[in-house]
Amino acid sequence: MVGGLGLIAATYGLVRLAYGLFLPDVQRDLGFGVDVGGAVSSGASVLYCVGAVVGFLLAGRAAEWLVVGAALTAGVGAIVMAASSTSLVFGASAVVASAGAGLASPAMVQLVAGRVDGAARDRAQAVVNSGTGPGLVAAGVLALVLLPDWRTAWVVAGIVTLLVGAVVFLAAGPARRTVAPGRPGDAGRTVDAGGPTRAVLPDRSWFGAQVVPVVVALLFGAGSAVVWTYGRSALVGAGVPSPVTVVAWIVLGAGGASVAVTARWTSPMPAVRLWMLTTTLAAVAVLTLGLLSQAVGAALVACAVFGWGYTAATGALIAWTTEIDQQHAAAGTALLFVVLVAGQALGAAAAGALVGPAGTATTFTAAAAVVAVAAGTPLLAARRNLRSAVRTR
Repeated sequence: MVGGLGLIAATYGLVRLAYGLFLPDVQRDLGFGVDVGGAVSSGASVLYCVGAVVGFLLAGRAAEWLVVGAALTAGVGAIVMAASSTSLVFGASAVVASAGAGLASPAMVQLVAGRVDGAARDRAQAVVNSGTGPGLVAAGVLALVLLPDWRTAWVVAGIVTLLVGAVVFLAAGPARRTVAPGRPGDAGRTVDAGGPTRAVLPDRSWFGAQVVPVVVALLFGAGSAVVWTYGRSALVGAGVPSPVTVVAWIVLGAGGASVAVTARWTSPMPAVRLWMLTTTLAAVAVLTLGLLSQAVGAALVACAVFGWGYTAATGALIAWTTEIDQQHAAAGTALLFVVLVAGQALGAAAAGALVGPAGTATTFTAAAAVVAVAAGTPLLAARRNLRSAVRTR
């Protein structure tokens, strides 16, 4: 569904994640510091989680109207950001706009699942979910053309989001199947002409099996937040020319989009191994951006690697929870993605508090260390389980 890809690209790439792209220019004009910037990013992540939970609860019976909600919150939020004359109005509208992405994802999963059958459904879900990368590229191109006029950029982003949302809403035809309303911990249930099928809730063992993925998703979200919030600011602060810093953002988006190309090699890998590979590369990229921001070539490579590593790592989380229990893969995915973004809220707040007194290099180094812990935790957990198994023999 091209429209669905466009909605994800708009709500995520053009609105939610573009915040860090335009942040240096907004700070200059509205006069707020890095601590406020981090607090706004943290609040936006919190409201994204709220939107995702609401979407998960309502997608089964109101997916089309969730699309409307996603487009309105993200689109109108972006337009109000453009019109803001104070940091308070800008921050509040940025937080509200972020909820659009949280509403969009479960809505599109539901719409695709209800209208596409078999293997084509899996391909359609992959196409729709890949929208973040192209959205980031589009935001970068917009910034390259319009900055320092960030207000016009946000107006364009808002209008595009509203138009794409309208297209998806109008194009959504009747579903061939309906997934009944889910709730946290419920993968949903399929309803057909024969009547509803009772949902089977995950049991306690399922939640126990999710502990390691939940922990590493939280850590990865916290460590990666510094790039989404202060990635471009770090390059600007290092004296990199403004057009080059925008190109770096475009490269980051292109790295994320390249996951569709590399999937043929990465998808056969066990989820834990893929997680360790992608997050290790992401940690190296975060460290490089912090220590070598002034080296343009290294920074561009780091952006591409981070874009690929972040996007592929989120795919590894989906594969991981699916390996644990395929029946409840949707519930596991919702759980891990909410935790991931909750981690971003914590990480953005922490980075905002640290970057002023400690500096960019220290903040990015600390964030890279958190990502590295997220990469190594599965290995430590496996060794602990092995030792426990040996003792019980």
